[in-house]
Amino acid sequence: MPYITVKMLEGRTEDQKKALVEKVTAAVSETTGAAEDKIVVFIEEMSKNHYGVAGKRLSDM
Repeated sequence: MPYITVKMLEGRTEDQKKALVEKVTAAVSETTGAAEDKIVVFIEEMSKNHYGVAGKRLSDM
């Protein structure tokens, strides 16, 4: 049973997240042969306050 975690900044719509889960599931099934009903996708959304690049939080950029 494949478990996939997608970490991304918050701000996507529910429709975008739904499409992401559908397409990731299809891609994993196609490449691994796992049945779609056995694939689990987790979306972890991060606040721009909790993410930094080059020494600066994204919320400060």
